Amino acid sequence: MIDVEAAARRFIADVWNANREETAYELVAENCPGLGGTGPEAALAWHRDRRAAFPDLRYKTVEVVASGDRVAVHWRAAGTQAGQFGPVPPTGRVVSYSGASFLRFDDSGRIVDVWSVNELFQVLQQLGVEMIPPA
Repeated sequence: MIDVEAAARRFIADVWNANREETAYELVAENCPGLGGTGPEAALAWHRDRRAAFPDLRYKTVEVVASGDRVAVHWRAAGTQAGQFGPVPPTGRVVSYSGASFLRFDDSGRIVDVWSVNELFQVLQQLGVEMIPPA
Protein backbone atom coordinates (compact mmCIF):
# COMPACT_ATOMS: atom_id res chain seq x y z
CA MET A 1 0.00 0.00 0.00
CA ILE A 2 1.34 3.41 -0.99
CA ASP A 3 1.60 6.06 1.73
CA VAL A 4 -0.28 8.81 -0.13
CA GLU A 5 0.15 11.31 2.70
CA ALA A 6 3.94 10.91 2.60
CA ALA A 7 3.88 11.24 -1.21
CA ALA A 8 1.82 14.46 -0.99
CA ARG A 9 4.17 15.92 1.63
CA ARG A 10 7.16 14.98 -0.54
CA PHE A 11 5.59 16.68 -3.58
CA ILE A 12 5.16 19.93 -1.61
CA ALA A 13 8.62 19.77 -0.01
CA ASP A 14 10.50 18.78 -3.16
CA VAL A 15 8.62 20.38 -6.07
CA TRP A 16 6.89 23.38 -4.51
CA ASN A 17 9.61 24.39 -2.03
CA ALA A 18 12.95 22.90 -3.08
CA ASN A 19 12.54 23.21 -6.86
CA ARG A 20 13.48 19.54 -7.34
CA GLU A 21 11.82 19.07 -10.69
CA GLU A 22 12.89 15.43 -10.95
CA THR A 23 10.44 14.62 -8.15
CA ALA A 24 7.55 15.79 -10.35
CA TYR A 25 8.56 13.16 -12.91
CA GLU A 26 8.50 10.52 -10.17
CA LEU A 27 5.20 11.58 -8.57
CA VAL A 28 2.99 13.01 -11.34
CA ALA A 29 1.37 10.61 -13.80
CA GLU A 30 1.55 11.40 -17.53
CA ASN A 31 -2.27 11.63 -17.70
CA CYS A 32 -2.61 14.01 -14.73
CA PRO A 33 -4.37 17.16 -15.91
CA GLY A 34 -2.58 20.43 -15.31
CA LEU A 35 -2.52 24.03 -16.35
CA GLY A 36 -2.72 23.92 -20.13
CA GLY A 37 -1.62 20.30 -20.48
CA THR A 38 -1.06 17.01 -18.76
CA GLY A 39 1.65 15.26 -16.83
CA PRO A 40 4.71 16.43 -14.94
CA GLU A 41 5.56 19.18 -17.46
CA ALA A 42 2.17 20.83 -16.96
CA ALA A 43 2.62 20.76 -13.18
CA LEU A 44 6.14 22.15 -13.51
CA ALA A 45 5.05 24.89 -15.92
CA TRP A 46 2.69 26.26 -13.27
CA HIS A 47 5.38 26.16 -10.58
CA ARG A 48 8.02 27.71 -12.85
CA ASP A 49 5.65 30.57 -13.63
CA ARG A 50 4.85 31.11 -9.96
CA ARG A 51 8.56 30.97 -8.99
CA ALA A 52 9.39 33.51 -11.73
CA ALA A 53 6.99 35.96 -10.07
CA PHE A 54 7.84 35.02 -6.46
CA PRO A 55 11.35 33.47 -6.39
CA ASP A 56 11.36 33.07 -2.59
CA LEU A 57 7.80 31.63 -2.42
CA ARG A 58 7.54 28.95 0.26
CA TYR A 59 4.64 26.74 1.23
CA LYS A 60 3.90 25.55 4.77
CA THR A 61 1.67 22.55 5.28
CA VAL A 62 -1.04 23.43 7.80
CA GLU A 63 -3.04 20.20 7.76
CA VAL A 64 -3.18 16.98 5.76
CA VAL A 65 -6.10 14.57 5.59
CA ALA A 66 -5.60 11.30 3.73
CA SER A 67 -8.12 8.58 3.00
CA GLY A 68 -7.64 5.74 0.54
CA ASP A 69 -6.16 7.14 -2.67
CA ARG A 70 -6.96 10.79 -1.84
CA VAL A 71 -5.16 13.53 0.08
CA ALA A 72 -6.37 17.00 1.04
CA VAL A 73 -3.68 19.53 1.96
CA HIS A 74 -4.39 22.88 3.62
CA TRP A 75 -1.34 25.10 3.04
CA ARG A 76 -0.08 28.65 3.56
CA ALA A 77 2.31 30.40 1.21
CA ALA A 78 4.40 33.56 1.39
CA GLY A 79 6.84 35.22 -0.96
CA THR A 80 8.12 38.47 -2.44
CA GLN A 81 6.98 39.53 -5.89
CA ALA A 82 10.17 40.09 -7.87
CA GLY A 83 8.79 39.22 -11.32
CA GLN A 84 5.71 39.70 -13.47
CA PHE A 85 2.56 38.11 -11.97
CA GLY A 86 -0.08 38.00 -14.68
CA PRO A 87 -0.67 41.65 -15.59
CA VAL A 88 0.98 42.92 -12.38
CA PRO A 89 4.57 44.18 -12.82
CA PRO A 90 7.09 43.47 -10.03
CA THR A 91 6.21 45.37 -6.85
CA GLY A 92 8.74 44.05 -4.33
CA ARG A 93 5.80 43.39 -1.99
CA VAL A 94 5.50 40.34 0.22
CA VAL A 95 2.30 38.34 -0.11
CA SER A 96 0.88 35.75 2.25
CA TYR A 97 -2.12 33.58 1.41
CA SER A 98 -3.59 30.15 1.94
CA GLY A 99 -5.25 27.46 -0.08
CA ALA A 100 -6.07 23.80 -0.33
CA SER A 101 -5.02 21.14 -2.81
CA PHE A 102 -6.82 17.86 -3.35
CA LEU A 103 -4.78 15.03 -4.84
CA ARG A 104 -5.78 11.59 -6.10
CA PHE A 105 -3.16 8.87 -6.51
CA ASP A 106 -3.05 5.70 -8.58
CA ASP A 107 -1.91 2.30 -7.29
CA SER A 108 1.73 3.09 -8.07
CA GLY A 109 1.70 6.23 -5.91
CA ARG A 110 1.57 8.75 -8.75
CA ILE A 111 -0.72 11.76 -8.74
CA VAL A 112 -3.46 11.34 -11.35
CA ASP A 113 -5.68 14.28 -10.44
CA VAL A 114 -5.17 17.66 -8.72
CA TRP A 115 -7.65 20.34 -7.81
CA SER A 116 -6.59 23.45 -5.90
CA VAL A 117 -8.19 26.59 -4.55
CA ASN A 118 -6.42 29.63 -3.13
CA GLU A 119 -6.88 33.23 -2.10
CA LEU A 120 -5.82 34.81 -5.39
CA PHE A 121 -8.00 37.88 -4.76
CA GLN A 122 -6.11 38.45 -1.49
CA VAL A 123 -2.77 38.15 -3.35
CA LEU A 124 -3.84 40.78 -5.86
CA GLN A 125 -4.97 43.10 -3.06
CA GLN A 126 -1.62 42.68 -1.30
CA LEU A 127 0.11 43.61 -4.56
CA GLY A 128 -1.86 46.86 -4.67
CA VAL A 129 -4.23 45.92 -7.49
CA GLU A 130 -7.43 47.95 -7.27
CA MET A 131 -10.61 46.06 -8.02
CA ILE A 132 -13.29 48.41 -9.29
CA PRO A 133 -16.75 46.90 -9.65
CA PRO A 134 -18.71 47.67 -12.81
CA ALA A 135 -21.08 50.64 -12.67
